[in-house]
Amino acid sequence: MGPTRRRAALRLRGGGSPPLLGLLPGRFSVFPLFFLALVLGFASLLWLQLSCSGEGPVLGGGQTPGSPRQPCPPPAPLLPVEDEPSWGPHRLALLVPFRERFEELLAFVPYMHRFLSKKRIRHHIFILNQVDHFRFNRASLINVGFLESGNDTDYIAMHDVDLLPLNEQLDYGFPEAGPFHVASPELHPLYHYKTYVGGILLLTKQHYEMCNGMSNRFWGWGREDDEFYRRIKGAGLQVHRPSGITTGYETFQHLHDPAWRKRDQKRIAAQKQEQFKVDREGGLNNVRYRIESRTSLSVAGAPCTILNILLDCDTSETPWCMFG
Repeated sequence: MGPTRRRAALRLRGGGSPPLLGLLPGRFSVFPLFFLALVLGFASLLWLQLSCSGEGPVLGGGQTPGSPRQPCPPPAPLLPVEDEPSWGPHRLALLVPFRERFEELLAFVPYMHRFLSKKRIRHHIFILNQVDHFRFNRASLINVGFLESGNDTDYIAMHDVDLLPLNEQLDYGFPEAGPFHVASPELHPLYHYKTYVGGILLLTKQHYEMCNGMSNRFWGWGREDDEFYRRIKGAGLQVHRPSGITTGYETFQHLHDPAWRKRDQKRIAAQKQEQFKVDREGGLNNVRYRIESRTSLSVAGAPCTILNILLDCDTSETPWCMFG
């Protein structure tokens, strides 16, 4: 090192120049600046916390000693719990038949968890995921969900994953008087015939057992709800529907896009005739299945249980359970 550079280094170390200016000439290291920035950033955060929490002095900014501190920003709100005993004695098992519609599921679970919690409805969401190689069977999945929902729930909601309630006046409470059809024909965006009971239907577990559940003979999309309406009437039960709802066909959001995800509406062989018959023998008593796995998880912070379900099919009884 030459004499000139040695004298410059000595001036920096001796403190003759302001420290910050001494770091700026020619060949200098960025590490002192980086360290200084960290110290200043930490000091700023500490001062902000002390000033908003009321634990430090208030100086500057036009404030005088003893004036109130600014409030700290509130923490992000937590999702409400699914089971608050003070909400009442009843607990809902929300049964959601499901297969491969994950984009709808990601919207459905957190939305319904918030919706029911805001209404103070104790609930547990069960996603009934059909993982076998047979055609989709919504009714059998609901039967399985009913049987697997446990003794800590006393009523069920048969709930489509693509239907979200928008009106907070809709009642999801315990349907003591009889089956309560939330998605009534006057409100559902698509189906308006008088005997329609699909979409969202609430029943006590006792009433569902009186109907022997739903028929297991409906493979593919549709018609199982119409058969279940006849079971309800055969059990001597009266279907109840919402009143005083003024939002009409805007009461629900329908997530399904038929152009993107086509429904399995094929009617194979005798299925065309069978779909209009009442199944007087099958239901809860003869649903055949195996639970491959049961997983508790959360979707965007909303809790649910995923049941991976393997349904079984007697091809001699319902050969239309097979694809193709």
